[in-house]
Amino acid sequence: MNPAFPPPSSSAEGSPAPCYLASEPESSSLTSAPALVLGCYLAGSGPPQPRALDPRLAVGYMEETIDNLSVVVHGPQDLRLEKYPIPEPGPNEVLLKMHSVGICGSDVHYWQHGRIGDFIVKRPMVLGHEASGTVVKLGSMVKHLLPGDRVAIEPGVPRCTDEYFKIGRYNLSPTIFFCATPPDDGNLCRFYKHNADFCYKLPQNVTFEEGALIEPLSVGIHACRRGGVTLGSKVLVCGAGPIGMVTLLVAKAMGSAEVVMIDVNSTRLEKAKECGANYILQVKEESPQEVASKVENLLGQKPDVTIECSGAESSVQTSIYATRPGGVVVLVGLGNEMVSIPLVHAAAREVDIRGVFRYCNTWPMAISMLSSKSVDVKPLVTHRFPLEEALKAFETSSKGLGIKVMLKCDPNDQNP
Repeated sequence: MNPAFPPPSSSAEGSPAPCYLASEPESSSLTSAPALVLGCYLAGSGPPQPRALDPRLAVGYMEETIDNLSVVVHGPQDLRLEKYPIPEPGPNEVLLKMHSVGICGSDVHYWQHGRIGDFIVKRPMVLGHEASGTVVKLGSMVKHLLPGDRVAIEPGVPRCTDEYFKIGRYNLSPTIFFCATPPDDGNLCRFYKHNADFCYKLPQNVTFEEGALIEPLSVGIHACRRGGVTLGSKVLVCGAGPIGMVTLLVAKAMGSAEVVMIDVNSTRLEKAKECGANYILQVKEESPQEVASKVENLLGQKPDVTIECSGAESSVQTSIYATRPGGVVVLVGLGNEMVSIPLVHAAAREVDIRGVFRYCNTWPMAISMLSSKSVDVKPLVTHRFPLEEALKAFETSSKGLGIKVMLKCDPNDQNP
């Protein structure tokens, strides 16, 4: 264990037993004192000063007890709202008051099935990993953040300096902590602690919701990097869901000349057109070879890079048939473990097939993109719900309505 990277939210042994809605949170150094609420300053205290690390100077005291309402999955089809204790940050951690958390397809999958592959929900787990919030308390070693700072959270934190960490590909570390991946708790709650080195300050012109969307945006950045998208690239994106949409935005920002988006859903394709797709193609009953031929006709050539974001077997096949000789297919969507693909067709034309697992080293670029307005992710948020309506939000997301469903964790601030 590397002391510079302590487990940020929970241990392998499990998180504290939750307090149900009828109960009060367990006593802690925070909950036993008057509650801390962001934005309520003590009369005459003035703004927080860099030397004043006591969170009371930044957030003030309130009389009522504050709760840590959390969205917890217990198993398949078993999603609950529970009150957890407010955590105490470790030396290199910060306590965050959560603001905006997006619902990811993986959150829905854990709720519906209780597992994703070998990651199985064996104990209650807090969901959520697309998140932003405000610092309310610092660990003793934290120097680069202050109470009141607005931050975006990178949910994957290395637990040790293994070979993958050393080469800058920490996302591949088998021991990495990752929010809402068993056994690690996520951040779909009112208060959450996280490793301070993986909390990134948001510029004033970047909203909390944009900060939360840095997580899916990072998948698009990592995918485009893996595919070698650059100035003049012709790109095919398969799947117009949230990840396909951010991949489209990133490909355009990285200089791609033309992007084709394909999907079975006409409504999502229209949204892709609004977000900058040069061409859209609705797939109906065509074979993968026929779809590939239509893509070539639209572009006037086969795409240099194809980024597959659906995980559907037929779409993976289309990706290989469509990509030009010497091009790259990037697999982002995760479907069945075993799929049938035209491998010889790829090998004979030297089409590289590359995988994507989450991301690494993407938050600074994503923040720069958002701050400079190189990408606009705001239109992707189509539904918003207060934290208390989490079940309704999950049902909306599971039905595929809209693009991105956002949960608002701060009862006093439901703004973007």
